[in-house]
Amino acid sequence: MDVYLIDGTYELFRHFYAVPSAREADGREVGAVRGVLTSMLGMINSGTRYLGVATDHVIESFRNRLWSGYKTGAGIDPDLYAQFALLEEGLTALGIATWPMVEYEADDALAAAAAAAARDPRVQRVIICTPDKDLAQCVRGTRVVQMDRRSRAIRDEAGIIAKFGVAPVSIPDYLALVGDTADGYPGLQGWGAKSASAVLAKFGHLESIPADWRTWGVNATRPAALAETLERERDRVLLFRDLATLREDIPLFDSVDDLQWHGPTPAFAPLAARLEAAITAPATRRAPRA
Repeated sequence: MDVYLIDGTYELFRHFYAVPSAREADGREVGAVRGVLTSMLGMINSGTRYLGVATDHVIESFRNRLWSGYKTGAGIDPDLYAQFALLEEGLTALGIATWPMVEYEADDALAAAAAAAARDPRVQRVIICTPDKDLAQCVRGTRVVQMDRRSRAIRDEAGIIAKFGVAPVSIPDYLALVGDTADGYPGLQGWGAKSASAVLAKFGHLESIPADWRTWGVNATRPAALAETLERERDRVLLFRDLATLREDIPLFDSVDDLQWHGPTPAFAPLAARLEAAITAPATRRAPRA
């Protein structure tokens, strides 16, 4: 069996900026939720039978306590933010295993679900459906892969190495050095993608990088300055790696069998009718947040 694990938060953002607005009689925006549920039904109608969706029930998580600049819900369009709970309601009504995250993030749930599913010998492949680069750390060989549902591109371990220059196990170290603007931490000054990938491709993890840059033997710009920054900012970069490291020990399901789709619940038909009745506005392109 193939198991599909879907980033519900990403899907909601993607559809919000891709589909026309649709509002209920009371003015509530529901277009993105309608789009996501239609997309999930498309997967099911194409034969997907084992799937789960992770969502950010709240945007903040334990990481906000570790780093004050970590991403929050600030700046999210109110019409988008208001659809988070409705999405979870719709997915549950459709009969899809849904994991709304509060203390953790949706990405943590995807990582935990991927690790749990991969332990089942019946599972041939785990497909993590999100383009988020931090999920690249979960890819293993050709059995646990990452898919961008928008482009349909699939990356296995070789694909991750080709894209980032490092193996999946080094992705948290890589992100700690270069930063992740989407998540709100800056990385270390001077450490760009090329330098980070060159050094980590050889040494794997931050702790293994020698303090003496002359022993690196890699092609990096101003290696002496990089080594000095790494030593001076060691505590900070280890914190960034902790932020980038997804938690795989979250209990989400007892068995992969819990992810099998058996059809919609009785609550889905009235919800679908309600969403279908929403009035679609003339197609307009929303500008995504910066």
